[in-house]
Amino acid sequence: GDCFPCPQEGCPMMGHYADRFPAKLKRVNQKYFLNTAADPPFATWRQKVFIKLSGVKKMRGDINLVFHDTEGNTKEYEIASGVLSQDQVYTKYLDVEINPKNTKKIEFLWNKTIFTLLWARLGAETVNITHGEDG
Repeated sequence: GDCFPCPQEGCPMMGHYADRFPAKLKRVNQKYFLNTAADPPFATWRQKVFIKLSGVKKMRGDINLVFHDTEGNTKEYEIASGVLSQDQVYTKYLDVEINPKNTKKIEFLWNKTIFTLLWARLGAETVNITHGEDG
């Protein structure tokens, strides 16, 4: 997450177009990492997710986001699991397999554990998602 979001000149590229980012090539013994998806075309887009909860003080459960694209594809990602606290901000970096340009909607899912009181409610006060590049 140290390189997030991309600098104004864009995210550095590997391979054929790497020479467009000469400042990034000056360090010696630099390590590069590439995250790929499990399915073709293997591309992922880095997203930073902030979620602030509101409701009861604490409860057990999990929070997921489901990304929907314009072609009907969906991908679900876990944001937090375990004891969830009101007014806490949960931050996570995701490598999403759905291009932000094709994202139709993002669904917020909250599941409480079976042992949680039935009346206990917890929800999202704020959900903020940012991409690595301007789209």
